[in-house]
Amino acid sequence: MLIIRNLSVQLRNRLKKSPAIAILGPRQVGKTTLARDLSSDYIYLDMENPRDVAKLQDAYTFLESLQDYTVIIDEVQLLPSLFSILRPLIDAKRTPGRFILLGSASPELVKGVAETLAGRISYNELCPIGLNELSDNIGFEQHWFRGGFPESLLSENDSFSKEWLDDFIVSYVERDLAKMFGVDLAPMLLRNFWSMLAHLNGNLFNGESFARSLGVSAPTVNRYLDFLEGGFLIRRLQPWFVNAKKRLIKSPKTYIRDTGILHRLLNISSYNDLFGHPAVGASWEGYVIEQIYQMKAKQTELFFYRTQTGAECDLILVQGITPIACIEIKLSNGPSVSKGFISCINDLEPKHKYIITPKSETYPSSNDITVTNLKNFLLNILPQIQ
Repeated sequence: MLIIRNLSVQLRNRLKKSPAIAILGPRQVGKTTLARDLSSDYIYLDMENPRDVAKLQDAYTFLESLQDYTVIIDEVQLLPSLFSILRPLIDAKRTPGRFILLGSASPELVKGVAETLAGRISYNELCPIGLNELSDNIGFEQHWFRGGFPESLLSENDSFSKEWLDDFIVSYVERDLAKMFGVDLAPMLLRNFWSMLAHLNGNLFNGESFARSLGVSAPTVNRYLDFLEGGFLIRRLQPWFVNAKKRLIKSPKTYIRDTGILHRLLNISSYNDLFGHPAVGASWEGYVIEQIYQMKAKQTELFFYRTQTGAECDLILVQGITPIACIEIKLSNGPSVSKGFISCINDLEPKHKYIITPKSETYPSSNDITVTNLKNFLLNILPQIQ
């Protein structure tokens, strides 16, 4: 089944203007397939293939000979020295579309990468398949339960989806994450930490508490969290406290970004079982936040808001230092407005206020709050308020 990725139009435009573009995102998300579709005249190099790595022993001479092609370099973070070679190649001939670099690690965590190609490369994140990218024969229930990784989402049945996700998790724990960042990681510690994050999905992150439970130091916990976030697997949602007059929570919340991975870490076997699990509310909350992230404008940032007295707003859309929308995320399709949400609205005074549910109709509620379903918010509301 062919899924047309929203990012493809943006990438084609950038490829016409920039000598190099980078497509970043977790492994197995479809970066290679998308890159191959962007150019009909390309040379493909995979930095996990020893034969391709051997071709780059004299990388400058080899790549210079390919200046009439688009060169796709996959898992480029595995050879960080390549970035210093790409810089003079690009400066010598700034033809648009010379290089497409694919990476599974955030450039901020790969030493020297972020600075080397500054001003010469366009960075683009490819997320797992989003709700707005689904074909008509895939419902949001399947998408929420299986997540957005193509092999999981498009599996013939839930059993195949679970097998693929289990293999994916084991691969990341035992090999991938350590290899991507060139570090030594303890697989059992990483698996336990990832599992703990899943059970506390959507909660405030307390490094000291995790460290005590895992029997390691807080710096070690924070280091592992950085790698999971740098591998596009975890989201740290930061609190909003600009110009605030109240005492506020200042610790971030953490989410497993893909709900398919979340549900496997929690050993949830079916969509029906999800609704009997204590984590269902947090799963829905993380799912909504991730879908909004995928469709937000570049200038829009995401935060949450919580006071020391317990008033909380699940998600705030911010531009500059101005909150433009406060959002409460509810699993119920007939939600009531909480006093805590009203308190946050009074504190922040946003122009727009929403409660997002799975399938409710769109209607006005009290305090000028609009209740709507996620799909309508993504397609019809979000583009209008940014």
